[in-house]
Amino acid sequence: MRSIEGIGCDSLTRLGARLREARIARHDAQSVFAERIGASVRTVRAMENGDPKVAIGYWIAAFWVLDRLRELDALLPQGSLFDSYEGRKRIGQSRRGNS
Repeated sequence: MRSIEGIGCDSLTRLGARLREARIARHDAQSVFAERIGASVRTVRAMENGDPKVAIGYWIAAFWVLDRLRELDALLPQGSLFDSYEGRKRIGQSRRGNS
């Protein structure tokens, strides 16, 4: 099984930095923000450092507290992955059938 370490670490590091910036812009200490999202200060610190082991639920709570939950919808538009896969599968099948 592939380790989660190293997968998308740059993206998580940047996301964590943006979370920190947003928290500071709200003038929230880590302890205050942690309480708002139902986490420990250690978890908030891990999020801000881009730790890939932080549960997604804490990220969702953070987006909600920051009033940015709608932005998560843009990550994987409804049906996009499955529709894309099915479309590619149909194209492959039609190419094989036309040979």
